[in-house]
Amino acid sequence: MSKTIELIFDFVSPNAYMIWQPLKDLAAKHGATIAITPAYLGGMHKLTGNAPPFVRDAEVKGKNEYAMIEMNRFIAKHRLTKFQMNPKFPFNTITLLRMLVALEPDQRAPFIELLLPPIWEQQMDVTDPETLGKILQDGGLDAQGLFAQTQDPAVKQALMDNTDQVVARGAFGIPTMFVDGEIYFGKERLGQIDEQLAG
Repeated sequence: MSKTIELIFDFVSPNAYMIWQPLKDLAAKHGATIAITPAYLGGMHKLTGNAPPFVRDAEVKGKNEYAMIEMNRFIAKHRLTKFQMNPKFPFNTITLLRMLVALEPDQRAPFIELLLPPIWEQQMDVTDPETLGKILQDGGLDAQGLFAQTQDPAVKQALMDNTDQVVARGAFGIPTMFVDGEIYFGKERLGQIDEQLAG
């Protein structure tokens, strides 16, 4: 029976971009599937009292500088050479996340793969409806329909419920993964997830 890696996901996190392909590779290695749970990182921070590391650690001498060293090591190890910080970061992802919620579970990974390069490689402004609409249309999606679904009260509520529920389960940031009920936070946990899946 194949195992499942549940990925708590928000497009705004550069670490969500960085873990995406390595996590896919890891899942393929073990014959596991990735189940995507969209959650709003801003809401998670508000509920938990957390903050982005560059804000939280701003007064700690050397900590953010060291985080950049580790990020660059991860980029080099996994050959994520196309990565570029988005100039709009941190940007609002509510629209994107509502679209992700509105999609069927098996459509979520292709949607993420369509959006990650424009955001984290091409530095595009996906908060601009015209830009986002063109990306969606060029990707073969019904942009107008997806925009309409972002205003559906049920979709709005589902995203809020997801965010509340993942926090209740112990999540406080992105990316968070759950495997067999075990929680793992951050792209640096791939080795631990590898061991969990092997076991």
